[in-house]
Amino acid sequence: AGLSRVHDRRGDRRGPGRDDRRHAAAAQRHRLRRPGTPFPRPRGAAPAGRHRRDARGAHVRLLGAVGPGPRRCPVRRHPGVPGGTATAGWCPTATAPTAHRPACAPSRSFVQKLTATFLEEGGDLALRGRRRLPARPDRRRLHVRYRTADGTLRAITCDFVAGCDGDRGVSRTAVPDGELTAYAFDHGIGWLTVLADAPPPAHPLLATGREGFAAHFPRGPHASRYYLQCPPDDDPGAWPDDRVWAALRTRLGDPALVPGPITDREIFRLRSLVHDPMQYGRLFLVGDAAHIVSPMGGKGMNLALYDADVFARAVRDVVRGDDSALRAYSERCLRRVWNDQEFSHWLTRTLHDAADSEPFLRHLARARLDRLFNSPAAARAFAELMTGLDPTGDAVSRNVLGNLSGDGD
Repeated sequence: AGLSRVHDRRGDRRGPGRDDRRHAAAAQRHRLRRPGTPFPRPRGAAPAGRHRRDARGAHVRLLGAVGPGPRRCPVRRHPGVPGGTATAGWCPTATAPTAHRPACAPSRSFVQKLTATFLEEGGDLALRGRRRLPARPDRRRLHVRYRTADGTLRAITCDFVAGCDGDRGVSRTAVPDGELTAYAFDHGIGWLTVLADAPPPAHPLLATGREGFAAHFPRGPHASRYYLQCPPDDDPGAWPDDRVWAALRTRLGDPALVPGPITDREIFRLRSLVHDPMQYGRLFLVGDAAHIVSPMGGKGMNLALYDADVFARAVRDVVRGDDSALRAYSERCLRRVWNDQEFSHWLTRTLHDAADSEPFLRHLARARLDRLFNSPAAARAFAELMTGLDPTGDAVSRNVLGNLSGDGD
């Protein structure tokens, strides 16, 4: 089967999840990319994604130098939230089998290792140019045409196309109107995201209080990524350095927070989107091309890894004479997509509504936080969902359609 990963990085460069289309290399033979585009904002890979890489035998090269993921994720509550100022830690690996405990890797280093591994195994990342998808993706054999940097028109003949080019790429535009149902949701929340050359925290830190949500994540040994809740239509120019650091010290509850040079700041809206089905004819949508998830919970990249692996293994089965997994691709992926969408939405509301001006929503969110701090059962459920060990059983070895832990490439 000829596989073509059609890739257009003119997608949503400013929103979360814009990097997931870099991670479906398992499903590609050729990769078409736009020259000169920067690496995406780093994020982490949860254990479900790790399991899929383990099944390919590449985990030592990809994650060997990373080490285990954090065993706790502190959440800081400030005055105005029941319990006053406090820090609590959840252990995301407490309920995970030893073989599936999480390994968290910043996306920048993970992408670099993934690309190097793909090239070492004979992959081709050399093709560049403008992409054109077939007008009829329901035909038995497809021709993906593109123009190289020197203007030469070329084509790749495919049995299947994996559209991994993000929410604003060209893949989904090849699907006729009315064939896909879009389920969209605007959370009504904005984030100011700041990248700074400042000391990273020992653990990822989330905070909620009267002033709104804030977060602090490590980005390598000498850099940090910060998030501040703000109106979704706010202007980054309204956030000079002094205001940024003052807000972070207040919301994170750390008057001694060490500042550093800010190298990037931007504002984006938190939104969610699911397209159903995730395929049309022989075009299969992967990652952000099929779904956008709120950044809470870090599910975007891991969902893209999941989609790519399900697709790659389904095509492998077709070569062996069994197309059942390929026919079930959309149904299987959407089952996990909606599970992760629900968790991300729940976590978004919990950490942002705790500072909401509507008293009823504010008290509901604070009740959820209290339950997480005080109920071992609630903490275990949170750990399972946060780490990606979902209740569908896809993260462990099962005799299911297109079993991800089966043998073979």
